[in-house]
Amino acid sequence: MGSNSKSSIDYEFLTVWRVTGTPHEVMDILGDAGTLARWWPSVYLTVVPLDPGNPDGSGKALFLHTKGWLPYTLKWRLTVTEPITEQGFAISAHGDLNGTGRWTFEQDGPETVVTYEWRVSASKPLLRRLSWLLRPAFSANHRWAMARGQEALALELRRRRPGADPSNIPLPAPPTFVTRYRFPGRTTDA
Repeated sequence: MGSNSKSSIDYEFLTVWRVTGTPHEVMDILGDAGTLARWWPSVYLTVVPLDPGNPDGSGKALFLHTKGWLPYTLKWRLTVTEPITEQGFAISAHGDLNGTGRWTFEQDGPETVVTYEWRVSASKPLLRRLSWLLRPAFSANHRWAMARGQEALALELRRRRPGADPSNIPLPAPPTFVTRYRFPGRTTDA
């Protein structure tokens, strides 16, 4: 969809993960966005709490500085818009990305099926201007980021298991390079 779309949503992604663990374990990790930079460092560079929200998790807000494998970063505010439960929760995004996301968790034997629906538009000027041209690359960037998330979540679930020896569990993937671009007359974050 282009910027003239009546819904103003540029990207709609559906991601499905399967991880060994219960919906409660998955909820404990994904529902605690303040820990994203620790266990999903390939994507979450900085996480700053802004509002603790309500006891059920709704209203919680954080500032995020994120990236994928492409050489640009995004700064945005994540707000939890529904209570965090074992069935999932919803978020909103405002900043370089604007839109909504929904996590759902469903037990399937020893695994949990984690589904993420992400409907977002880019407002960062570079992304806005080039969206029509680079849509496939931006979509691939999202798929890369979410694949790193599935890997990192599986590792964090293993790390949190009773009796787990963290020294035997690999660290999550680090971020790809973060650079600064030099344009004639100015320097900006990528």
